[in-house]
Amino acid sequence: MAAAAEEALAPAGALGGLVQDYVVGQQDGLAAEVAADVKSGRCTVLQVVEALGSCLENPEPRTRGRGIQLLSQVLLQCHPLLLEKEVVHLTLFYENQLKDHHLVIPSVLQGLRALSLCDVLPPGLAVSVLKAIFQEVHVQSLTQMDRHTVYSIITNFMRTREEELKGLGADFTFGFIQVMDGEKDPRNLLVAFRIVYDLISKDYSLGPFVEELFEVTSCYFPVDFTPPPNDPHGIQREDLILSLRAVLASTPRFAEFLLPLLIEKVDSEMLSAKLDSLQTLNACCAVYGQKELKDFLPSLWASIRREVFQTSSERVEAEGLAALHSLSVCLSRSVLEADAEDLLDSFLGSILEDCRHHLCEPDMKLVWPSAKLLQAAAGASARACDRITSTVIPLLLEQFNRHSQSSQRRTILEMLLGFLKLQQKWGNEDKDEIPLSGFKAPLCSLVSLALADPSTQLQLVGIRALTILGAQRGLLSAEDLELAADYLYRLSFLKEDSQSCLAAMEASGTLATLYPTVFISHLVPRLAQELHTGDTELASGEGPSYQARRLRCLQALSAVSTHPSIVRETLPVLLQHLRRVHRGNNAEAKEVIAVCRSLHLVAGQCQQEPESCWYFHQTAVPCLLGLAVQASMPEKGLPSLGKLLLEEEVLAAMVSVISTASTHLSPELAAQSVALIVPLFLDGNISLLSENSFPNKFLPFQNSSSEQKRLVALLMAFVCSLPRNVEIPQLDRLMQELLTLSCHHDGLFSCTAAAKCFAGLLNKHPAGQQLDEFLQKAMEKVEAGLNPGPYRTQAFTLLLWVTKALVLRYHPLSSCLTERLMGLLSDAELGPAAADGFSLLMADCPDVLHRAGHAEIRIMFRQRFFTDSMPALVHGFHAAHQNVKPNYLKGLSHVLNSLPKSVLLPELPTLLSLLLEALSCTDCVVQLSTLSCLQPLLLDAPQVMSLHIDTLITKFLNLSCSPSMAVRIAALQCIYALTRLPTPVLLPYKMQVIRALAKPLDDKKRLVRREAVTARGAWFLLGSPGS
Repeated sequence: MAAAAEEALAPAGALGGLVQDYVVGQQDGLAAEVAADVKSGRCTVLQVVEALGSCLENPEPRTRGRGIQLLSQVLLQCHPLLLEKEVVHLTLFYENQLKDHHLVIPSVLQGLRALSLCDVLPPGLAVSVLKAIFQEVHVQSLTQMDRHTVYSIITNFMRTREEELKGLGADFTFGFIQVMDGEKDPRNLLVAFRIVYDLISKDYSLGPFVEELFEVTSCYFPVDFTPPPNDPHGIQREDLILSLRAVLASTPRFAEFLLPLLIEKVDSEMLSAKLDSLQTLNACCAVYGQKELKDFLPSLWASIRREVFQTSSERVEAEGLAALHSLSVCLSRSVLEADAEDLLDSFLGSILEDCRHHLCEPDMKLVWPSAKLLQAAAGASARACDRITSTVIPLLLEQFNRHSQSSQRRTILEMLLGFLKLQQKWGNEDKDEIPLSGFKAPLCSLVSLALADPSTQLQLVGIRALTILGAQRGLLSAEDLELAADYLYRLSFLKEDSQSCLAAMEASGTLATLYPTVFISHLVPRLAQELHTGDTELASGEGPSYQARRLRCLQALSAVSTHPSIVRETLPVLLQHLRRVHRGNNAEAKEVIAVCRSLHLVAGQCQQEPESCWYFHQTAVPCLLGLAVQASMPEKGLPSLGKLLLEEEVLAAMVSVISTASTHLSPELAAQSVALIVPLFLDGNISLLSENSFPNKFLPFQNSSSEQKRLVALLMAFVCSLPRNVEIPQLDRLMQELLTLSCHHDGLFSCTAAAKCFAGLLNKHPAGQQLDEFLQKAMEKVEAGLNPGPYRTQAFTLLLWVTKALVLRYHPLSSCLTERLMGLLSDAELGPAAADGFSLLMADCPDVLHRAGHAEIRIMFRQRFFTDSMPALVHGFHAAHQNVKPNYLKGLSHVLNSLPKSVLLPELPTLLSLLLEALSCTDCVVQLSTLSCLQPLLLDAPQVMSLHIDTLITKFLNLSCSPSMAVRIAALQCIYALTRLPTPVLLPYKMQVIRALAKPLDDKKRLVRREAVTARGAWFLLGSPGS
């Protein structure tokens, strides 16, 4: 019995020691030990209270405070373990302690915060606690932390005991007003604003205290707060502004107090107050109605009008226009009763009265501000749009005819354009009448005058107006549309101006989507005739203007091909023209490239329509392949014909067409196509080609001419653009043929095309035994080819493209291939090419291994490549012979130049010395790449860069006199970026830099001189007041 009693008393004795040490010994860490004992069950909260008995009854307030503090700390960690009965007794105890000495109150509040988190708190106690706080505690005399505790208690109870608190009625609101009144700390204000917002949004009773609640929050408006430097709490002025705005704009009951305040602040001289007030007004309009706004509309309109007419700040003007728009939206939203005043109509009437006369002023001084105000109001609703445009459009039409200068007409037409767009937005809402039908004749006349005017700027605005009128369904008749097509045709061939030409083509594409029949019957035949006429005149040796017209015609045909039915008309015209160019005696590569560019644009526009996409593919791809195959055949009497379509630039243009035409094919249609195209290249099966009478067989992978082998690039364009789930027929044989061609042919273009095709197929191939076999064969070819011999360059090219294919998909073998590639940096023959290869590994390729072509590209592959390869690159640089170190620097700069700054900055201290050494490299590519890498780092890592300021300035100044213009420009941009470093670091070098920059000021290139002026000006201002 004695042993059991002793065992039971042991924890109590230990607990008493901990309590004594905490209270008397001031050892704060012991509270965690006591809480841990409670959590583990070694003691209970009741035992803690009993152990604290003498402390809680001690006459010394500091001792009582320490005792309650210990209990509160334990409760904060153990409140989920409390029973309901314990919570009741503890709550009553803490409530009673709120009457104690002020030194005890902070600890009592901590305990109440813990109890407010208890799920077992019985009904009624939350109200009892808050009443006690409201009555016994003068909150604003407490420290910031203790005030925050009070707000936390209120927040907890509002979250879990909402109905109980609502039972207090307006007393709760009044109590909180007393708590918050006078709060100054931004941390507490954020919580307090949230409480007020919840009071309003959750329908707590405000009673007669609406004005008091408004006053206790609006006293902080507008927010004037600048966060201290290195603020650990991270509270920004914007956080307080948004929180307060949410409160002020949360209820219409604040309107009678808030709107006069907003008008007062808008009329003040403080820019921030104007902006905040206008933004708050904008937010209020979402919850206000006519009743709240009625008495203040004249004053609000006067303030907004003044800010738009007189402001020097674009931001204030934009916010003023947004507020006016919101006011009009609010008035439009309100439902009118039969005998009620139409506030929207009277409000818009005031705006029209104050603005319309400015539209008619001869000097047109306030014409744009007036137009902006009218458009902001008109954009609110269909009713507002009708009310304003019915008055303004006739007025602007009259003004256009009254003014004769092109600049004035352009201004008026641009304003009119804004109102036409609003009519386009609202015009079709619940209306039987066609919008703008009453103004059709004068509008069409006005647009005709603008399009016929010699002023380019007026023409551009006229083209935009024509597009908007055409977008109004039913407004323009067939005759009007044909006339529009005539204007667009004429503007597309203006010799002296490309702006109007491009705008006319864009408008043609937009309108052709809406009216394909008109453009098929009226524009496409004229373009086809123009193209044919241009061919005839060019063949007869006429001047270069005909060639320019033909290029414009090709652009116009591609621009207008925005509808499936139009594509069926324009595509045959383009392909027929390509055949004529192909057969012509005076044909040039740039003409074929121009046709291919137009075909590429049409292919891109067909991608959204599966039917058009398939039509383009089955029409254009066989034609291009047929012409290319024909060109690769030796033909008597046409010695130069075969060479034209086989030039690299022409083949590259054809590759882009075939690739774009294949990327969006459905798997079923792609399978049909691949079943014909692959046999064409492997077996010479020419059944796909429309022109299939050739003098020789087409077998590019066998012992054929080098011309035929060049066409492997077209095979690459097709098979490497297909979706991954399309099965390639005879894949084993195809991959073997590609491997053989890539390593054993003298033509580098053909070898590269084969290597790229092999890599593209490798990248998409699913993991498994077949992929491993392909890789093994490729590595055997590479290793054999890299041995001394005639095909080292070809083997290196294959290695490079296979490495890229594997790096993109995170294949395990990619690291081995990367190491092999880095090993070649020390090779005397292949080292420079290997360094340039790192640029290819990091870059996006336009013709293969890109996302549009369904390649497997993992996210952040560049970051992973950097992490894996950078240590080896740096080690290789330090270990390399002096002659090959530039290769490592070049490879390094290519990798770094492709990385996001967030990845590069942590590695900067390690890599900066290498980057600085790279600036001494004689290779212009290395210099330019390194400068491009360093420039953003000067802005984002000033502390690290400042450590090397002497070296940076010396090297940048030396490079500002480089023979390469691009390097000179980049160096001067870096010199300008240096001015972002800390001023004390730069001042010792100021005069040296200013003197050195005098030379680039006389550079023979204007772009270099411009950068020199910018950089030198920044260094001149360095250290001056206000800089």
